[in-house]
Amino acid sequence: MENITLIIPAKHESESLPVVLEELKKFNFQVKIVLEKNDIKTIDAIKNNKCEILFQEGKGYGNAIRYGINKIDTEYFCIFNADGSFIPDEIPNMLETLNKQKADFVFASRYEKNAKSDDDNFITFIGNHIFSMLGKIFFKLPITDILYTFVLGKVNSFRSLKLKENDFRLCVELPIKAVFSKMTIVSLAAHERPRIAGWKKVNAIKDGFLIFITMVKYCLLYTSPSLRDGLLSR
Repeated sequence: MENITLIIPAKHESESLPVVLEELKKFNFQVKIVLEKNDIKTIDAIKNNKCEILFQEGKGYGNAIRYGINKIDTEYFCIFNADGSFIPDEIPNMLETLNKQKADFVFASRYEKNAKSDDDNFITFIGNHIFSMLGKIFFKLPITDILYTFVLGKVNSFRSLKLKENDFRLCVELPIKAVFSKMTIVSLAAHERPRIAGWKKVNAIKDGFLIFITMVKYCLLYTSPSLRDGLLSR
């Protein structure tokens, strides 16, 4: 698995990230942690681990992902959470699925058959299903869990999309622009574990509203070929 780099956006994950890195030791993944320079507690917690720390130049979850993927030189990337909720044993199956189906991206899903989540609450469960449904209606996205960013894909495909969002809106920008660009995306069953420690960084109300507005914006752009071409060329 030397051709995959795990990009781990981390923010105040001093308790969970060392456990995640310990679990990853049995794999031959390249690992890059992306965080802010002032997150000293997290930096100190992982400084003795075999991984590369990247200090993001901007702020936000989406910014960390974009910055990290632009700094790797492997053929594939995988966005991996720092909170312990993702299972690394699922990555080989994601890569096999990507190659077998000649896809650009594989989106893990908590809502496919035989998938499950131990971390969802009522609000996130309803919200995730609503946004995933809107993705199917507005953009015909063939994925069932649009807000779950356990994603494996081709580095060149990601970079060619020229993503712009700096926060959690990148979760919807990525699959939508991939569809605009006629790329192949696949949904695959996954198991989300409870996070190890800390708190969720997503604000269900604020971020949910921003994500909805973003989806509406892209829907309007999607209905206009000239606007769509302008979007993809930015």
